Parts: sequence; C-alpha cells; structure tokens
Amino acid sequence: MEFVLDASVTLSRYFRDETTEAGAPLRDSLLAGGAFVPSLWPIEVGNALVVATRKGCISSAERWRICETLSTLPIEIDSPAPASVRGATADSTISHGLTVYASYLELAVRKGLPLATLDRSPAAAARSVGLGFPSVP
Repeated sequence: MEFVLDASVTLSRYFRDETTEAGAPLRDSLLAGGAFVPSLWPIEVGNALVVATRKGCISSAERWRICETLSTLPIEIDSPAPASVRGATADSTISHGLTVYASYLELAVRKGLPLATLDRSPAAAARSVGLGFPSVP
C-alpha cells in the first residue's frame, strides 16, 4: 500500500524514545508499495540526524548508515508547484491548526493516500479527512 510518510515515523525506527508498535506494519507497507514524502522531508530528517549526532544520541558513522539505508528505500520525493504550497498547504495549515509541516497533509490529500505520522495534530487532521494510516495511533 502506498502512503505519505512523515519524518516522525521515519525517525522512529532509529531512535529508541520514538519507537512505536506501528513500525513493522509501516516498514512492510513501505517495502511493498512505496511512500511519498514532501520536499521538506529530507531536510527535516537530515536536521534531526544532525541534532542527534550533536547530542551524542548517535555517532557520525550511525548517521551515515541511516542516510545510506534511507536512500535505498522506495521513497519518492514530491515537489509541488509553488502555488500549491502557497495555496493548498496554507489552507490546510489554517483549517487544521497545523504549522507549515501541513505539506505532509496536503500531499496525502492531493495523492488520496493515508498519512503515516506520529505527530498528534497532523494525525488527527488526516483522520478528519479520511486519510489516517490504519496502524498509527
């Protein structure tokens, strides 16, 4: 099953304090059908890995291994038109009380795919439009 993958779910696999029971079904869905991510995703994931390295949560070698692993997964980076970011994403941000990270929700709505996120507000917004991922709380 294809879905929209956010950074919280991506990183939950690599950080113990973020681990979730939904990890295995999500990984299976990713490997079976692939996932879409907004163009924000590589920056958000990269920043989290840099911060984790600085804090000593992971080593530089681990950071490189994670990046290498992520690059082999069937993840397609979506680059919406700037008008979409200003329009639909801004509308989602306002109507659901989200931040600019609403790009994940906008992508899910545009593709008609469920949103896999561990963040409560985007998860609630996705459920409200019928695009919640079944195994994510």
